[in-house]
Amino acid sequence: MFGASGTIGRAVARALLADGHVVTSFLRHERAADAETGELVQAGVACRFGEVTDPASIMRDAFAGEPFDAVISCLASRSGVPADAKAIDYQANFDILKTAMANVVPHMVLLSAICVQKPRLAFQHAKLAFEKELQASGVTWTIIRPTAFFKSLSGQVDRVMRGKPFMLFGDGELTRCKPISDADLARYIVSALSDPGKRDRILPIGGPGPAITPREQGEMLFRLAGKEARFRHVSVASMDRIIALLDSAARFSKRASEKAEYARIGRYYATESMLVLNPATGEYDAEATPEFGEDTLEEHYRRLILERGDC
Repeated sequence: MFGASGTIGRAVARALLADGHVVTSFLRHERAADAETGELVQAGVACRFGEVTDPASIMRDAFAGEPFDAVISCLASRSGVPADAKAIDYQANFDILKTAMANVVPHMVLLSAICVQKPRLAFQHAKLAFEKELQASGVTWTIIRPTAFFKSLSGQVDRVMRGKPFMLFGDGELTRCKPISDADLARYIVSALSDPGKRDRILPIGGPGPAITPREQGEMLFRLAGKEARFRHVSVASMDRIIALLDSAARFSKRASEKAEYARIGRYYATESMLVLNPATGEYDAEATPEFGEDTLEEHYRRLILERGDC
């Protein structure tokens, strides 16, 4: 598998082992001494090292001419800027696919993202471009598009614990999602290896509902922390002004260009729900968004608060 150094990738490796699979993971050379790598090795994962942006390394160091029943890719660009997105979300996955085909690997499972339904960002276009390559490859494929992750909704826990207000875009009701835990998502990904109903399909997936808004996330956090709810509102218009300024500076600065893309990514997630999009109406549909697993965001928040020793 590829991308096992991330939190979701490590969860997938654990789920594979729990399901009785023999797991080989391909990691960058610089991850060899990481605690996460040690955790994988201790769990029973065979770790190989190389460079995922080098096709020759993928062939030589990852596959090494050995037969595999399936390949799972949890790769994702770290920054989302165009160059990174093209190199990882598209090209690295494409090189993995070509090598898998050369080694007659019959099945590829791809962790994608639900936000590609309405692509406006570089990384979304890169993901979609590879999805199309995978579907046209002749290899049995499974594309999994999860909604929001628990980790992505936990960035303000420390703010709340320090007595600061919870930041909201607009009124906090602009978006909704059905967040899914790493463990539940990992079990769903692994199930695609043995479930014929998950082959040659694009599968959106969320955690147990109902869908939740950012304001409801904040209210939940304050309640669990035993604190009075306090919110600070940021207008979408202010984000648009920042993006416009950065775009102007981007003509002269690569750094400004990257910051503009980060701002566009932030605006996207502040204004678009992570739910299934109804193509007929153009509206997000919580009822049409499949659910899987048992872990809830409330349980996750409670654990984080307890870990910080203040409840």
